[in-house]
Amino acid sequence: MHTSSVADAPLVREPLHAPVAHLIRAGIVEGIHYGSVIVLDADGEVAFQIGDVEAAFYPRSALKPVQAVAMVRAGLPLDGELLSLAAASHSGEERHLAGTRRILDMAGLAESDLRNVPDLPFDPVVRDAWVREGRMPSRLAQNCSGKHAAMLYTAQLNGWSLDDYPDPAHPLQLAIAEIVEDLTGQRVAQVTVDGCGAPLFSVSLHGLARAAARIVTAEPGTPEARVAAAMREHAEMASGSGRDVAALMRAVPGLLAKDGFEGVQVAALPDGRAIAVKIADGASRARVPVAAAALARAGVDPALLTEFAGEPLLGGGQPVGCVRAVRALDPVPRASSV
Repeated sequence: MHTSSVADAPLVREPLHAPVAHLIRAGIVEGIHYGSVIVLDADGEVAFQIGDVEAAFYPRSALKPVQAVAMVRAGLPLDGELLSLAAASHSGEERHLAGTRRILDMAGLAESDLRNVPDLPFDPVVRDAWVREGRMPSRLAQNCSGKHAAMLYTAQLNGWSLDDYPDPAHPLQLAIAEIVEDLTGQRVAQVTVDGCGAPLFSVSLHGLARAAARIVTAEPGTPEARVAAAMREHAEMASGSGRDVAALMRAVPGLLAKDGFEGVQVAALPDGRAIAVKIADGASRARVPVAAAALARAGVDPALLTEFAGEPLLGGGQPVGCVRAVRALDPVPRASSV
């Protein structure tokens, strides 16, 4: 265990979010995205925060690296691209489907054993091609199929039942919950069902950032280090070839990053500096520039983050504004940047 004690669960309350991004059109603030942001320094101390970083919230898929660590601790023998896929919210590209089939084959199981919900591929280009070909929603194409295949494999290796592996009371999910509490350093506030059908554990934004920092700073060869290496080396398997989170990991040396639905982003640098973001309205157009600004605030060279500064606002097909992180997130001068 990483922690000698685990703190109480975060409070379930209406989060006290603050403005984190502005929609600026021709010099006027047209709209405001609210949310919360935390930046941890390499010692795990809070270097910056805005909004409500201690309230209970759902990290959604940003918690998948922690779930993958729990499965490796429970004996999951994957590494490389397949371990990255186990922590993925994938785009539904052929490589993702093929990788999920490989995990199922290793377990001697089939797509019909998956208990995630059938869906079309997440990537819009892949999804459109899928529809043109007359293909129907499938469990394999759903963006969490790699995680579910890994869950099945882990359950099979431990002799646990397979049909009910997503049940929160299943031994697999109890083992995952224990590691969520270990790495976040706090009790789970509430358990519900994620969009894919697997259990979803509520922690705080602070706890999520702490978990990411502990994963990237773990000793080589540990389950945490294996997950971090797999995701960084195979960023496209953890997301997709056209996804911003993969581009972010390619742009910043050594960065581990994971996004989640409803505007969640977590990222950590090899020395333990970490950030976590929650956009209140769930908008990715705010998640990306706010996460980039938080990384710059953590000391990442802003020149590495230029492409993540925010999508333009258009007028008549021409850029007339932008989505920009609030000025409070501007980086402070530092002796050196990464």
